[in-house]
Amino acid sequence: MYPDRVVSGMRPTGAMHLGHYHGALKNWVKMQSELPCLFFVADWHALTTHYDDPSIIETSTWDMVVDWLAAGIDPAQATLFIQSRVPEHAELHLLLSMATPLGWLERVPTYKDQQEKLADRDLATYGFLGYPLLQAADVLIYRASLVPVGEDQIPHIEMMRELARRFNHLYGKEKGFEEKAQEAIKKLGSKRARMYTELRTEFQEQGKADALEQAKAMLDEAQNLSMIDRERLFGYLEGSRKLILVEPQVRLTEASRLPGLDGQKMSKSYGNSIALREDKDTVTKKIRTMPTDPARVRRTDPGEPEKCPVWRLHQVYSDDTTKEWVLKGCRSAGIGCLECKQPVVDAVLKEQEPMRERAQKYLDDPSLVRAIVADGCDKARKLAQETMRDVREAMGLGYTSV
Repeated sequence: MYPDRVVSGMRPTGAMHLGHYHGALKNWVKMQSELPCLFFVADWHALTTHYDDPSIIETSTWDMVVDWLAAGIDPAQATLFIQSRVPEHAELHLLLSMATPLGWLERVPTYKDQQEKLADRDLATYGFLGYPLLQAADVLIYRASLVPVGEDQIPHIEMMRELARRFNHLYGKEKGFEEKAQEAIKKLGSKRARMYTELRTEFQEQGKADALEQAKAMLDEAQNLSMIDRERLFGYLEGSRKLILVEPQVRLTEASRLPGLDGQKMSKSYGNSIALREDKDTVTKKIRTMPTDPARVRRTDPGEPEKCPVWRLHQVYSDDTTKEWVLKGCRSAGIGCLECKQPVVDAVLKEQEPMRERAQKYLDDPSLVRAIVADGCDKARKLAQETMRDVREAMGLGYTSV
């Protein structure tokens, strides 16, 4: 069995804002201390919708990596790299495309949604149709066990699982596989060998999922198996195929609760965002000029927090005492809107302060960022090359005799 590994990426489409931090980066920072993580800049994916004007991609790439580092991503714990610097992603994408039914791509829910939302762009391209397949290659090439996504991305992960399953079914045939699997079972020792056989039968004949999990756990603990024998026995549990690509699981991430300055979803395109490293004066001005409850025309007019975008920021940034103060003060006109906004200003600036500090050394010396990414690309590429060796061999492209 391959070790647990987390893979996630982001498209470089401009400066990151606090919505990105609360929606994804906060979770990345947490996960990097729990499991090996690979985080990549999906620059090829940016071309699926911006192929006609790629000029912002390079600058946005470096800005985004600085934002990640500012948010607390630690290059000593996580591997940071750029997708296009690991060409094996493209090779696996190509090879997967040979056996992927066209209907699988056309039924991805976001395909039609995005076409409607981006109606001003010509998206009648293979790159756009095939981006879920490239996304699958990005994950499958690292044999990732977990992919952190929001609920809207679950169909993409399910498709990755189907692709891995289909690939293993088509290409996981190994000459003499059954005999080699039987030999590997003997290496477990008589007690474990008997248990493995019983659990395999329970799963294959009765469909008991817990039997499959028990058998997998037992294989994980077996110390005397080589990697190839372990891989064979994992495949033998579920059928008679070697597992080449791993089916990733979803790690659901909480949707960002941080609204934009106007109460809508925070988005740069809506002009309602606060950049991760925005300067203090601009942040203060943006929050102080936020719209409030239209009923509060004068300072003496009572208001209703539920109708005010500022209240939604209090729900993210303020403690219970402050929230109680806001509810009472707004409804009684005991506090003015500027007074109400000040705790939010203070909380946002406090959140951003360590980010600005962490970013400064990389802004002062950009070569540090280049070095982190170069090192990350090397690490990622080694893992990708291991997978591609197995993929090529399985597909008859190993050419070991040449």
